[in-house]
Amino acid sequence: MSSNKETVEDNALQSLYQQAEELQEQIENGEVPTLEMPTRTKTNIEYDPDSGVWVFGDRKSTRSANKVREAKQILKSVYVLDFLSNQLEEERSSTLRELYYLSESWSEEDAQFSSQDESNKTIEELETMTQQRREQFNMRPEESGATIMGPLELREKTRRGDREIHCQENVGEQGYQIPNNPDTIEFLNSDAKFVLAVETGGMRDRLIENGFDEEYGALIVHLKGQPSRATRRIIKRLHDELDLPITVFTDSDPWSYRIYGSVAYGSIKSAHLSEYLATPEAQFVGIRPQDIRDYDLPTDPLKDSDIKALKSELDDPRFDTEYWREQIQIQLDIGKKAEQQALASRGLDFVTETYLPERLTEMGIID
Repeated sequence: MSSNKETVEDNALQSLYQQAEELQEQIENGEVPTLEMPTRTKTNIEYDPDSGVWVFGDRKSTRSANKVREAKQILKSVYVLDFLSNQLEEERSSTLRELYYLSESWSEEDAQFSSQDESNKTIEELETMTQQRREQFNMRPEESGATIMGPLELREKTRRGDREIHCQENVGEQGYQIPNNPDTIEFLNSDAKFVLAVETGGMRDRLIENGFDEEYGALIVHLKGQPSRATRRIIKRLHDELDLPITVFTDSDPWSYRIYGSVAYGSIKSAHLSEYLATPEAQFVGIRPQDIRDYDLPTDPLKDSDIKALKSELDDPRFDTEYWREQIQIQLDIGKKAEQQALASRGLDFVTETYLPERLTEMGIID
């Protein structure tokens, strides 16, 4: 184990010990056990214009054992604290799904989780209380399947030692799979000019098949829909450490705009990690409502839920710019949405020979 990894895991372990010791001290002093954490509601999420990301405000919530429901939640947290501490001490790891099922074997029935959403929430609360990330607790989600293809050489730490990988030359057809904790990756060498984060696997495959990564020096990152924390983290590292421009290529609908927003500005759910995950400099290169009109793209009509979401985005500070207000209003006016693959109506090579080169040139990403 490297000294850096030892430091990270030691800090995570000490943060768990501290939470347990504070609860023990309360009990020994005859106090009702309580846990304090940032209030995790929309009313306590603030958009920080300086950093350009979502952050928690100053409001705190206190969970007290003098209420039965909250006492049970504290009990679940104590069991998870114990589980995570043992996991770190034993240098093991587990998935969020495994934690949910493991709780069924816990001797105290009230400590068992009724759903994975509940166990996930407990992990998120521990993150906010300890100011650590779940990756530092050796907790991981199920495999995300998100990948990178392009001119990047890196060193990956594995249980069997380090291995060097080139994300074009010695990977599968879809690229290098992003690990759960991208901070274990060391960037060695890169000829990339920019990052193109793509919403769908079909469009990723089209770009790779057409050699877009080779012709334009693009690192093609598959977001796989709403991007995982690992995907957002590696995008931020590629920007911060390699000084690469970040572009996000999505469908033209309100849910895809939120995918862009989560990459650029963070999300309400992960506001406690925005500075670690969000890349405010990211630019949107996805299908615009004006493209639907200009290219006469195949479309689907907006549903009531789409319209509601678009109107909500008009009040969202992440989209409070002249560009987004104009594009959202165009979409509401035409009442249509379109997928990335709709560009194929103009030929399979249109996206790589015309659409993206023109958009990226306008944005100053490529010459």
